[in-house]
Order: sequence, then C-alpha cells, then structure tokens
Amino acid sequence: MDGYILLTGILCFLVGGGFALIIKSTIASQKIRAAEGESKRIIEDAKRRSDTLIKEAQIEAKDTLFKMKSEFDVETRDTRGELKKREHRLIQNEENLDRKTDLFERREGDISKKEKALQKREHRIETEERKYADLIEEQKSQLEKIFGMTADQAKELLLRAMENEARYEGAKLIKRIETETREQADKKAKKIMATAIQRYAGDFVAERTVSVVQLPNDEMKGRIIGREGRNIRALEAATGIDLIIDDTPEAVILSGFNPVRREVARLSLMRLIADGRIHPARIEDVVKKVGQEVDQTIKEAGEQAAFDLGVHGIHNDLVQFLGRLKFRTSYAQNVLQHSVEVGFLCGIMASELNLNLKLARRMGLLHDIGKAIDHEVEGPHAVIGSKLAKKFGESPKVVHAVAAHHEDVPPNSVYAMLVQAADSLSGARPGARKELLENYIKRLEDLEGIANAFSGVANTYAIQAGRELRVIVESNKLSDEDAVLMSRDIVKKIEDSLTFPGQIKVTVIRETRSVAYANK
Repeated sequence: MDGYILLTGILCFLVGGGFALIIKSTIASQKIRAAEGESKRIIEDAKRRSDTLIKEAQIEAKDTLFKMKSEFDVETRDTRGELKKREHRLIQNEENLDRKTDLFERREGDISKKEKALQKREHRIETEERKYADLIEEQKSQLEKIFGMTADQAKELLLRAMENEARYEGAKLIKRIETETREQADKKAKKIMATAIQRYAGDFVAERTVSVVQLPNDEMKGRIIGREGRNIRALEAATGIDLIIDDTPEAVILSGFNPVRREVARLSLMRLIADGRIHPARIEDVVKKVGQEVDQTIKEAGEQAAFDLGVHGIHNDLVQFLGRLKFRTSYAQNVLQHSVEVGFLCGIMASELNLNLKLARRMGLLHDIGKAIDHEVEGPHAVIGSKLAKKFGESPKVVHAVAAHHEDVPPNSVYAMLVQAADSLSGARPGARKELLENYIKRLEDLEGIANAFSGVANTYAIQAGRELRVIVESNKLSDEDAVLMSRDIVKKIEDSLTFPGQIKVTVIRETRSVAYANK
C-alpha cells in the first residue's frame, strides 16, 4: 500500500513536472514570438524612420542646391552685366583712341608741313643774316677807316656817353624830386618833431645800474669770502652773480648778464655788510627777502610807467617784464625811462597827425620790452619783444610796431614809423646816451674816412657828435648833379659799413668862388 502510494506520488510528480515543462515551453515560445514580433516592429520603425530621414536629407539637399543655383545665377547675371558695361567702356575708349590717333596723325602731318616751311624760312633767314652780317662788317670797316676807331672803342665811347647822360638825367630828377618833397614834407615833419620835443621835457641824466659795492674796510673782504670760501659760494649760488674780490681797495665787483639778479646781489651784499652777520644760512634768507622786494619794485615800476602814460589793460606778466627794464641800460640810458619817453613822444606826434594817441603811447612804451629777456633768448630784441607782446594778447598793430622799430621787419603803418622816429629822438637828444671816448673818436674817423675815399673830395668834417657829416668837394671836378649822387653813395656806404644809433646827416657842399682885387 505504501508502495502504491509512493508510486502514485511519483507518477503525479512526473505528470505535474511534464505539464509544468509543457506550460513553461509554451510560455517561452510565446515570449519568443512576442520578442520576434517586437523586433520586427522595431526594425520596421527604424526602416520607416531611415526612409523619412533620407527623404528629408534629399529634400534639404535639393533646397540647398536650388538656393546655390539661384545665388550663382544672380552672381553670374551681375558679373555678365558688369562685363557688358566694361566691354562697352572699352569699346568707347577704343573708339576715342582711334579718333585721337586720327587727330594726332593729322596734326603730325600739319606739323611736318610746318617744319618743312620753317626749315625753308630758317634757310632763307640764315642766308639773309649772312648777307646782312657781310654788309655790317663792310660798314664797320668803312666807319673804322673814316673815324680811325675800332668797334670796341666806339662801343665803349657810346656806352660811356650814355652812362654819363643817364647819371646826369638821374641826378637832375633826384634833385628835382628831393626839392619838391622837402618843401612839402620838411615843414610838416619839423613842426611835428619840434612840437614833440618842446612838449616833452625829460631828465638828461639817466639812472645807471651799479656793479661795484663799496666796503667799510678791507677786512670785510675776508668775512664775505668766509671760511674756505663758503660765504662767497653761497652768495654766488643764491644770486647767480659772480663776485670778484681783487686788489681793488674797499670794493667788491659784481659780474653778471642779468641786471635784475645783479641788483638783488648788490642789495643783498649791502644788507649783509650793514648787518654784520655773514654766513650761508643768513645769506640765503637775505637773498630771498631781497628778491621778493626787488620783484615788488619791478612790478611797481612797470605799473607806474603804464600809469604815467595812461596805458591800461596790459597783461600782468607784461607789466612785470616792463618793470625789469628799470635795471637795464643802453649806452648808460635807463631803458624803462627811455620807453616812457618814447611813449610820450609817440603820443604827441600821433595827436599832431590826428591818430590814436593811446595806441601810439602803448606802442612806444612796449617797443623795447624784448630787452627784458634778450640776455636769455637768442635774436634781436625787437623780434623778441614782438613775440612777447603777441603772447600776452597785444593787438597785431602793437606787435608789428614793436618788431619794426629797428626795421628787423619792414614797417607797414604810420604808427610803426612814429615809433622809429620817437626811438631815434629819445636816443639822439643831448645827454641821453654815453659812449666811450675811444669809440666816439673812432666813429668820427670812420665817417671821415668813408667820405675821403670818394674821388673829388677836398675836405670832410664830422660834427654834431658824429650825427652830421659835411663833405666839401672840388667844384672843377664835380657838377651839382654829381654832388647829389655822391651824397646818396656816401649815405649807402655809411649804412653798410657802420653801426650807430639814430641817424647821420650827410651834406655835400660844392661852391665856386670868384676872387678879384682892386688896386689903386
């Protein structure tokens, strides 16, 4: 029984296992079929998608190709249009060239004809020239036989005669013009100049910059020098001026090109001597204070000069430069005083001529402003002054008058001529300027030597302190017209050879004296 049950159980187990295997295999086969179906579906979807992508790519490629073709067609059409235009221009140029070539060929033909005609004319002219040259030579030989002179001698005689005639006529014309202009101009000019001189009364003695400082005793020299020269080095460094201490008794010489610095050094040294405390620290302190005082003095001097002339609106820096002229001299004439004097003279002459009085005074006051810095800047003081005036806002008329007062620039206005005249008046009046005796004598000798070098001069006299030269000529050798020409030649030679302030008057005197004696 137990065996049966066991057998039955085994059979049930085997039957159940078989069923289980059958069910499992059935399920597996179903899954396989489902997987195959899914894979087929996936493959078909992939094929469909790939077909779609291929079609889209083909469509996109066709669109791109169409666009490229369209663009290429547009570019090709534009290029063809441009080529057609160029071709048209080239055809026109070619036609123009053809026309010009034809024109040139016609002109060349005309020129060839003209050249042939000219060659014929040249040949004919050469023949005639040879003929005329032969005739001239024949005439020359006949004239030489008649007069006994060569052609060169006759030419020289003719030229000399023409030159003498031209000089004679020129001298007569010059004399006539000078006589007419003097009658009209001299009266007016003398009146204006005399009025200006009479109405302006300036001091004859001009202030002079001192370059020597007197010492109370010679022991002070050692104190100024200091131990190992430290005091003198400090003073020279602070002022920029050289101190010369030599054997001159009780005196120290100050040497320097800058007159303002020289004045600062002079006042500082005098103050140190009076104080007695001389050492580097004290020197620097005194020089600084004196420099400030001198700057204030310069400013006040410039303002006072402008105030005296009634000139307003001058730039502050220009007033400062103007004040510097207080310590500048020219031939011992104080330049600031000279500038004020020139301003007054310009104003007086301008009022006589009905011109702008204030403008003329302004020009006269500023005419020598360049001398304030001409030791620092290269060039003529008139040009330097004009640049200063322009820099600080002066009008073009003032700038030109300053530049032209010594003719570094040609004067082109009445005001510029007034400044020249006033400058000469101020420098030339008696006592205005001083010169060394040697220079004065040499200038007189040079003046007389220039005049004596001319043929026909009997005597020369330099008078009026060298401002007038009188030349007496031999009347039997020179005519009145020759005397006129000689005066102009002497003036030109003096202007080219000598340097002098103001002007020099040259008078050539020719006279004929007849002397007879009555005896009884």
